[in-house]
Amino acid sequence: MLIPSLAKKIINEVRRLIDEDIIIVDVSGKIIASTDTSRIGNFHEGALLASRDQKKMIITNEMSTRLKGVKAGINLPILFKQKVVGVIGITGDPENVSAYGELLKKMTELLIQESYYAEQMELESRALETFVFDWLQDMDESDEFIKRAEHLSIEMNIKRQVVIGSIKSDPDVPLRDISNRLQHHSLLDENEIFVRWGNERFLLLLTNRSKEQIQQMLLKLKKELENTFSLQVSFGIGSEDYSIRKSFDEADRALQVAKRTDSIQFDDDLKLEMLIHGTSSKVQVEYVRRTIVKLIDDSTLVKTLLEYIKQNQSIKETADALHIHVNTLSYRLNKIEEYTGLHPKNFEDLVTLYLGILFLDKTIKVN
Repeated sequence: MLIPSLAKKIINEVRRLIDEDIIIVDVSGKIIASTDTSRIGNFHEGALLASRDQKKMIITNEMSTRLKGVKAGINLPILFKQKVVGVIGITGDPENVSAYGELLKKMTELLIQESYYAEQMELESRALETFVFDWLQDMDESDEFIKRAEHLSIEMNIKRQVVIGSIKSDPDVPLRDISNRLQHHSLLDENEIFVRWGNERFLLLLTNRSKEQIQQMLLKLKKELENTFSLQVSFGIGSEDYSIRKSFDEADRALQVAKRTDSIQFDDDLKLEMLIHGTSSKVQVEYVRRTIVKLIDDSTLVKTLLEYIKQNQSIKETADALHIHVNTLSYRLNKIEEYTGLHPKNFEDLVTLYLGILFLDKTIKVN
């Protein structure tokens, strides 16, 4: 329970309260953390006695000459679930440091308790992730599988709608904090499930919600996460089905589209985008090579093309959205034709270019 890494964390926390030297000792008398790192690994007889007798031990200067590895101060047993799990020691004049003793003891016990429950929650989270992973493999619902569901309080006989969230964040953003917020969010109903899905994605398994309700919930969640953690969130939503594998595949397909604009995308709203998943990687690579490969290195032209599509081929609206003059826009559209042989003002060419954009993300991954 009291491992060296946790003991070191406790030392760092309690050191904020007092300036004295502090040690943490395991029940065998071995110092496992200390403000004086040279003492780590040494035997401490006073702490061993405090652990054995389960009571505070005041160590005088005279006692420090008789007991092995000790200095004047106090040693207090640390309790967890009414059991001694270690000893915290404070070095210094016993009369001066005793005033801190009970406070540091309580603080240490609270940190251990907090660590224990955080670890239990992590284990439960991992168990849920493993179960959902197996569930997505369309495993036969054996007695063992049903028991796992019951243990996790999961109702199997209801339709579920998979939402995949993708986080685009700064490396310094603590993903565990994001996960903890989502896992205990009040927006989720009793039968709905949240699981982490790698370092940048998470799944929501929703039940009995209308499309409008899901849209509103995800908009609220997106705004909250983006404002709190300074990141971008995209969502792909599959259809409601008894087979979460089918809903997952649809949500994954929708997410690929949503990620391009950090938006919320329902699979049943996809049209041309469905071709991405229905076309072989080999064909996709060749299609990109024949259409927009020469645009890949010019992000300005790609951005212009996407905005032109978004604004329904309106020159004025596109120029306004990009904050450029219409002549600059015309120059860029002509440049796209020069590179690709396809002009965005021609409807057939624009569709061809758009399909190239849709295939582009997967093509890069394939290559």
